[in-house]
This record gives sequence, C-alpha cells and structure tokens, in this order.
Amino acid sequence: MSEISFDDFLKVDIRVGTVIDAQEFPEARRPALKIWVDFGPEIGTKKTSAQITKYYTPESLIGRQVAGVVNFPKKQVGPFMSEFLCLGFPDGEDDKGIVLIRPERDVPNGERLF
Repeated sequence: MSEISFDDFLKVDIRVGTVIDAQEFPEARRPALKIWVDFGPEIGTKKTSAQITKYYTPESLIGRQVAGVVNFPKKQVGPFMSEFLCLGFPDGEDDKGIVLIRPERDVPNGERLF
C-alpha cells in the first residue's frame, strides 16, 4: 500500500449524519437498502444505496448516526442516484456482512472526521 500525504487525506470529506429515512431497494442487483442521511445545515440531506442488509433493516437505521464520504461524484445505481458513500467494515465472514461506522457518542450532524 502506498503512503499518502495529510493533504491527500484532507481531500476525502468524511462527515457524520443521522439516518432520517431508509427503504428496501428491490431493484438492486444485490440486496441493498436506500438511505437518506441528514448531514447538517451546511451539506443537507443526501441519499445513497448500501449493501448492508445482513445486519440492518430500514427500521433499525432510522435515527442512527453514520459516517459517509460526501464529496464523491454522484453515481447512478439502477433507478436510484447515490450521492455519498456510507462507510463500514466487512465482518470477516463473507462479502455481505458490512458493519457501519458510527461515532462512539452522538455528535452534531455534519461534523468532519479528522
């Protein structure tokens, strides 16, 4: 793996936000959910699709804080436009088990990871 500079790290805008809506995404090729996250007044609400169905249901996500990369270009995922990348780690069991990243305690929506 190659090293990056601190300036390279700063180019990746990782923010925290609260899930305000989540829905099944039956049109996706692989099981996925559509989620909408409030990233605070500066960024607003963004939506994404995430293959996180092993551990999460739409109901379990509402009100949960998550971390996401908010400065990637939008990406069309089937009939849905994804606007950020929700971050998580694989559970080590299979490629379907993603565990979402969240802060240890609640923090204001929109705060940047550093």
